[in-house]
Amino acid sequence: MGQLLACFKAYDVRGVVPTELNEELAERIGRAYADETGAQTVCIGYDIRLTGPGLGQALTRGLNAAGVDVIDLGMVGTEMVYFATAFYGYDGGIMITASHNPPEYNGMKMVRQESRPISGDTGLYDIERRAHEQNWQRTGSGSVRSQDVYDDYIQHLLTFADPAEMKPLRVLANPGNGAAGVAMEKLIPHLPLVVDKMHFEPDGHFPNGVPNPILEEARADMEAKMRAAAASGPPYDFGVAWDGDYDRCFFLDEKGQFIEGYYIVGLLSQALLAVSPDHTIIYDPRLTWNTLDIVERLGGRAVICKSGHAFIKEKMRAENATYGGEMSAHHYFRGHWYCDSGMIPLMLIAHLVSTSGQTLGQLVGQMIENYPCSGEVNSKVSDVKTVLARVEAAYPGGEIDRIDGLSVQFDNWRFNLRGSNTEPVIRLNVETRGDRALMEAKTAELLGLIRS
Repeated sequence: MGQLLACFKAYDVRGVVPTELNEELAERIGRAYADETGAQTVCIGYDIRLTGPGLGQALTRGLNAAGVDVIDLGMVGTEMVYFATAFYGYDGGIMITASHNPPEYNGMKMVRQESRPISGDTGLYDIERRAHEQNWQRTGSGSVRSQDVYDDYIQHLLTFADPAEMKPLRVLANPGNGAAGVAMEKLIPHLPLVVDKMHFEPDGHFPNGVPNPILEEARADMEAKMRAAAASGPPYDFGVAWDGDYDRCFFLDEKGQFIEGYYIVGLLSQALLAVSPDHTIIYDPRLTWNTLDIVERLGGRAVICKSGHAFIKEKMRAENATYGGEMSAHHYFRGHWYCDSGMIPLMLIAHLVSTSGQTLGQLVGQMIENYPCSGEVNSKVSDVKTVLARVEAAYPGGEIDRIDGLSVQFDNWRFNLRGSNTEPVIRLNVETRGDRALMEAKTAELLGLIRS
């Protein structure tokens, strides 16, 4: 099916406001969601973007016109919509967010009962078609009520790690003026952590840039502050930063060094397997060796899955996995209805640093030494398929896997190369067994081939 509405993507709705997404279209999406899901009760939340409340009201009008009762959660993080939908037993939930996109964007992430994701292959394109055709099935007059779910949500977070086992660690927390600051203000009183706040004010104007800590420029001021504290004291135990709707979180060690999401997957696997070794862990194919090493050593079971939240959530349900991790800093938990959370990792890392007797830098240091990686390197290309074929031909004799793009594995190094879902971009990840020089050489070699 061709694209009917520019803002419908593979996993969610996302577009420039008002040209690609506006209140009139949001109202139609509400009606289409109601018709396609048959939902009677739907909760709605929005992040700090300035267009959020207006889109929320329009979405509510559409749902109400189909007879759906709407529960307005107000300004929340994406994981709170997942929480509210499943915890209170609503038929569905819609989060209004464009995550880390530029300020002029907004969008929607949709779930059905039990916070099961609605994506391209599970009904999102049907909602798109119906919103486009405007051939409505249901009419009615639904109600609207507001609900503050923060207290129940904080109690839910506290089930993942016991605050009584945490030390008064000194933490620098940076929501980047996104919605995470509101949740942190509610969570901090329940934890012994000494939290230093940075860019805590929720502000849809993004006065300090769009919160996307994977970008160096977005975390530069935080790194500088942590390095200064490490040099002149008192140092921080670690730093944590989030994107705008905080479904992704990022960590910096006590020296202000950014930690690749890949090693945090290993660390969270370790934290959960330390409690109970019979867990199943889901991991994505981009970088794998460190995760496999940890899970194997601690007696767990590791299952590979194509990257992307809809695939990981489905695989976790099928395998009854405790945890799923993507190197892009999405972390999924069975105890959170198999959904991703940016707050649960903070709880687990604080607990691990408190109880392990090691600093965060020491905890990941050995992993980084054992399995140095390139991190994800993006290249713009004219044709993804041609580049994939050219690269594959250049590396005969390796073990090939096509779960997600092209993975080629040799004895002491491997790489994954995959095209973007949404743009003519190819993403490269390289890792080696303990050989940083080889990792750097192979990364340069591959980039030469990709960009030639």
